[in-house]
Amino acid sequence: MQTEKKQAVFFDIDGTIWNFKNEIPPSTVRAIRALRAGGHLAFLCSGRTRGYIRHPALLDIGFDGIISGCGTMLEYRGETLFYHRIPPELGLKAVTTARRHGFKPILEGADYLYFDDAEFGGDPYGEKLRRDLGTRLRSIAGHWGTWEFSKFSCDTRDCDQAACFAQLPEFDPIVHTPEVVELVPRGFDKGAGIMRLCRMIGWPAEDTVAFGDSFNDLEMFAACGRSVCMGNGVEAARAAADMVTAPMEQDGIWLACRELGLIPPDAAKTD
Repeated sequence: MQTEKKQAVFFDIDGTIWNFKNEIPPSTVRAIRALRAGGHLAFLCSGRTRGYIRHPALLDIGFDGIISGCGTMLEYRGETLFYHRIPPELGLKAVTTARRHGFKPILEGADYLYFDDAEFGGDPYGEKLRRDLGTRLRSIAGHWGTWEFSKFSCDTRDCDQAACFAQLPEFDPIVHTPEVVELVPRGFDKGAGIMRLCRMIGWPAEDTVAFGDSFNDLEMFAACGRSVCMGNGVEAARAAADMVTAPMEQDGIWLACRELGLIPPDAAKTD
């Protein structure tokens, strides 16, 4: 049975819509298009900044808007409603402090991402960024102090994360592993982005559904009326969600959308 009230549905990208190879299950495409055809809204809600949300296979699914950079940028029906850029002075402090503690930063903005080849030579993620971003990937050194970014991520292998965090109180860290951390301006996260967007477009916050799989989805789960963790999600996300569906590559989004009544129970997984 389909749900009577229209819902705004927010989808994380990595591990939820696609895998590390940018492969999207056909059933995911079908589910998102079907729920929109039924009058619901669909949004991307990602830790990625907009500069790294450009892939045609992703955007061609069709979305009503995008929350990017952990809530630092909001778009709705082709219009940018909000964007928070890290001020240049704070950006310089962030980069120099991170490097002083051995962190290797990747600065993430609405148009570009920045890293230095000397810090990511041969790194698999660095190679992926080069392939995916092309001219949207710039060097930190080559644009020193003029970066446009709203958050940053760091390789923190063999580093003292806590010591660095203590010197950057302007940022909230999201620790994924001892080797990977995101630093987001204090007060911003996916959940706060969803609440801000709902206020701006006049959408009831309780009529929302979140799909995610990782640590930076926890605030999104708390903000939404209902939350769904992918079966491949981390344990913290699985514990926080209202529902755990099948893994991404086993039709998890399609199955959950059908169970929640966002698409008809007899909807086909593929065209």
